[in-house]
Amino acid sequence: MSVNPRWAYFRLQYPLVKRLLDNADFARDVQQRVLEERIRSTEDSRFGRDHGFSSIRSLEDFRRQVPVSDFEYFRPYVDEVRAGRTDSLFGPKTQLKMFALTSGTTEYPKHIPVTDQFLRSYKHGWKIWGLKTHADHMDLLSKRYVHLSSDWQQSRTPAGTWCGNISGLAAETRPAVVRRPFLVPPEVGKIGDWNNRQYTALRLAVPSRRVGLIITANPLTLISLAKLADDQKETLLRDLRDGTLTLPKPEVSMTDKRLSRRIRPLSKRRFRELEQIIERTGHLYPRDFWPELSVVAVWMGGPVGAFLPELRSLYGDCAVRDHGLSASEGRMTIPMQDESSFGMLDYETSYYEFIPEDQIGSSHPSVLEAHELQEGHSYFILMTNPGGLFRYNIRDVVRCVGFQGQAPLLEFLHKGAHCTNIAGEKLTEYQVVTAVKNAYRDLNRNVEPVMLLPVMGSPPHYLLLVEEPSRDIVQQLAERTDAHLCALNCEYDDRIRTRRLRPMFQRVIPAGSWKRLRDEKIATRGGSQEQYKHLFLGSSDEVIHQLGLAPSTERGIA
Repeated sequence: MSVNPRWAYFRLQYPLVKRLLDNADFARDVQQRVLEERIRSTEDSRFGRDHGFSSIRSLEDFRRQVPVSDFEYFRPYVDEVRAGRTDSLFGPKTQLKMFALTSGTTEYPKHIPVTDQFLRSYKHGWKIWGLKTHADHMDLLSKRYVHLSSDWQQSRTPAGTWCGNISGLAAETRPAVVRRPFLVPPEVGKIGDWNNRQYTALRLAVPSRRVGLIITANPLTLISLAKLADDQKETLLRDLRDGTLTLPKPEVSMTDKRLSRRIRPLSKRRFRELEQIIERTGHLYPRDFWPELSVVAVWMGGPVGAFLPELRSLYGDCAVRDHGLSASEGRMTIPMQDESSFGMLDYETSYYEFIPEDQIGSSHPSVLEAHELQEGHSYFILMTNPGGLFRYNIRDVVRCVGFQGQAPLLEFLHKGAHCTNIAGEKLTEYQVVTAVKNAYRDLNRNVEPVMLLPVMGSPPHYLLLVEEPSRDIVQQLAERTDAHLCALNCEYDDRIRTRRLRPMFQRVIPAGSWKRLRDEKIATRGGSQEQYKHLFLGSSDEVIHQLGLAPSTERGIA
């Protein structure tokens, strides 16, 4: 009797999960070894020499010689790596694989170096996640998977290194036994147009009724996929029957032969099943055409948690498993159970420090190691990763909800001060201020105080509040601000183009609103008029209520 190769692979690899859980009792020692490895592997780099890595003998030395910083501190070193001088950040044995491209805090995007060790660590975290998920849902070993990844070859650096999304590289380099169950090959992520990419994914995945696992980061991506299946149900059924692929934007041709070979006519039995779903329900949603779906893996924490009810309504009665706190800079947590937004700190691959949330603006904040956290308290997380970043403030705020041994269990709360992130766009106040200034300049007008607010919805959007009597000017201001934000922030632009964010709304507020709000805050919190700083980026639509305004649900001017 033949053995299921996936079952054999699972049995061989599952001890990795047991090791992670067992060694959590010694997470502090493991973290110290990880830090030592990071320091020694880069002490011969320019960054290592500039910061005296060869003389570091203790955690105190490390903290004294390396400041807590954001990406701008590393940008000069990264720019040299981009130009081909890898010894600026790395030792001689390090291999540079690519750059993960993501939004920066300024108008310049971040290029996160992905080294051979970084890629191994990234894939190791996903392996642990996948093994534990399969252990909790053993039926997955006989089902198919859908993973929506992105392209890792979007552009090149001056030295010729690819830049893009690390999920694409990880997908392309999966072991064969892991790769076979996936219905959507990595090549789909290289399709530039978002609707074409999603439709192609549906065309390849809908033929199988035995889909058990769907993986992507943002629940909005899956909501969009489900709605596209329903909107395009007639075209999709015709393509499935005829063995064709009718892309939403036909001017974009299907040139990848590996994808073309997968486009085949559907079996009559499965085609009739899909027809009956439409006849019975009037729709074509995943909850019906993937009836054996066991797990949907997406982010559950932070603002995107608001979209989970809609996600469940479209995908049916299946478990939702948190994707884990991860970013272009690396994975930070590994969730170990369904229906919870927390995960265990991935203490084996990066070194972590934490600053209490209420001390982040202090000149001498407390800095804690992972085992020193307190349950119920919130912290900014600092990373020292395999990609050349040390004591890097990723601006994520997490809450400690407990411990596995000495390893904290963390849930993501929100991005830090002066930053919003409702659809993966990571928008900063600097970018908003720059975009607003440019928009006013385009209109040949002086800059006035405005505020941009995130508003949850399906999909969400940003609302621009303006004290401006001319409605035509406000509309133009919103449109131009939106355009400038797309130019400044590649991920904001992507979310607008892929309809995971709606274009900016605008609203006129009564004259004197900002002065009244300022006076109320000063009276409540103290301080002086000179110390008050108007925020161009708000963290929630609560200010709508503070200004005494009725909620606005329509695009346009209230």
